[in-house]
Amino acid sequence: MALSSLTTRSAAPGREHRTSLIYRSPLAYRLTMAVLYGPYYRARSRAVAELVPPGSSVLELCCGPGTLYLDHLRPKAVRYRGLDLNPVFVDALRRRGVAAEVRDVGAPDPLPPADVVLMQASLYHFLPAVSGVVDRMRAAARDRVIVSEPVRNLASGRGPLARIAARSASPGDRDHPDRFTEASLDALMAGYGDAVLERRTIPGGRDRIHVIRGLAREDL
Repeated sequence: MALSSLTTRSAAPGREHRTSLIYRSPLAYRLTMAVLYGPYYRARSRAVAELVPPGSSVLELCCGPGTLYLDHLRPKAVRYRGLDLNPVFVDALRRRGVAAEVRDVGAPDPLPPADVVLMQASLYHFLPAVSGVVDRMRAAARDRVIVSEPVRNLASGRGPLARIAARSASPGDRDHPDRFTEASLDALMAGYGDAVLERRTIPGGRDRIHVIRGLAREDL
């Protein structure tokens, strides 16, 4: 798909959403994230990768340009599959031999099963109906669900970095004005009770990670 055609329609008739510039190029996306996270850019993905057992099967939702796999998970010999709405990212991953497919993970269809089902910095895209997304992640995960989400959001602030963050918020499916705070994310995860196995904050304090017990049968 040509970059200039990365435009989608919302549920509102006749209304279009243009994909933010950073979602039109894997390199632009990675550079923007590096600017936004500064010295903690690699630490955020490394913290997630540390929670993935070596050799496990991994399903990443909203995988973007595959940074987590390419930089951190590939050396762990995982069996990886990425899902993303953006065909530019998916095509780039496929050209590198990475299993990836275009998919709207907000749709109500069951997700493919895997040992680990994870999502990084994308849960806010599905506000306010995020519980259904997490529930389907649990239904697909044989071992664990990993959700890493920003809780200190530059997009709600002021200054040059805030403008970059705000402009980078739309992957092209809908507007995303809402964000999680640490309190609202913890409140969501509290609903899963003792199924929440671990909580941690990444270095720099910008993202919060929750690990939740999966529900899928081992034979799936």
